[in-house]
Amino acid sequence: MSVSDGTDWPTSALDAAATAFAALTCEPAPLVLDCAAFGLDTGLPQQEVPLPALREWLLRHPRAYAARDEVWRELIRRARLDGPHWVVAAVGMAMPALRQYAGRLCEGYNGDPADVDAEILTGFLTALRDRADLTKPAPYASLCKAAWRAGRDLRLRQQEYVPVEDIEHVTSGPRTPKVPYGHPDLLVRRAVTLGILDPEDEQAYIDVRLGRRAIEPIAAAAGVSVDALRMRLSRIDGRIAEALTDGLLTGGASPETVAQLRLQAGQRGRRRAGRAAARREAAAQVPVTAAA
Repeated sequence: MSVSDGTDWPTSALDAAATAFAALTCEPAPLVLDCAAFGLDTGLPQQEVPLPALREWLLRHPRAYAARDEVWRELIRRARLDGPHWVVAAVGMAMPALRQYAGRLCEGYNGDPADVDAEILTGFLTALRDRADLTKPAPYASLCKAAWRAGRDLRLRQQEYVPVEDIEHVTSGPRTPKVPYGHPDLLVRRAVTLGILDPEDEQAYIDVRLGRRAIEPIAAAAGVSVDALRMRLSRIDGRIAEALTDGLLTGGASPETVAQLRLQAGQRGRRRAGRAAARREAAAQVPVTAAA
C-alpha cells in the first residue's frame, strides 16, 4: 500500500493518520518493535512484532499495564527522537482510542465532525511531542487524556456564551509592576545575570520548566543524557527557589552577593569543563584499548 497510489486522501485528520499508518506498516517491510527488549515479565512476545500485531496484542490484553507502559515509553521516545514516521506510528497505535473519543464527542454535535477529529489529533500530538512525562506511570493514559480534553474543549467552545459581570467599575490606569514584573522569562534572565543559572542552561531551563517541552530531544541536542539534564535542572530549581526566598530575583542584590554568586557559577563551569574533558579523554582511549 502507498499513500501516493492515486486514491483520494481522506479529509478527516484521523482517517488520514490511519491511512498513513497502514502505509507505514504494510508488507513487505512493516515497522516493528523488538519486544524482547522489554523483558519476559511483561508477557509480550519475545521477538520483533509488527506494529499492527502489537496493537492487537495490547487490545487483547487490556490489563497488561506493565507491557503497555513499556511499549508506549518506547513509542514516545522514538516519536521525539527518531523522525516523523514514528510520530505516525504512535498515532496509529492509539487510533482505536482516538476514534472512540471522536465518536462520543460527535454525538449531538452540529458542527463538522472533521473539526473534532482534528482537535483530538492535535491534543494527542501536543502531548506526544512535549507533555507526556516518561518518568511517570501510564504515559499512554496521559496522551489519551490530552486528546479527549482537546476534543471536549472544542465542544464546549460551541456552546452559548456565558454572560459575565460588568467590569466597567474596575479602576483603570497604569500601575507600576515590581521588578522583574512577574514574568517567568524575566526571572530566568535575572537568574542568569546574577550567576544563579548558567548561560548554557538558560534555554534548556526555559524549554523544559516554562515551555513544558519534552526533555529527551533537548538532552540529545545538548549532548547529555536525559538523567544528567534532569538532575541539572533539579539543582537549578533549588538555586532559583533559594534566590526567590532571599528576594534576589525580585529586588536588589548587594555587590558582595553578586560576587559570591558569580564565584559559584565559575566553580560550576570549571567542574563541568573538567567532566567534559574526562569524557573526551575516555572516548579517545576506547579505540586504543580495543586495538590492544
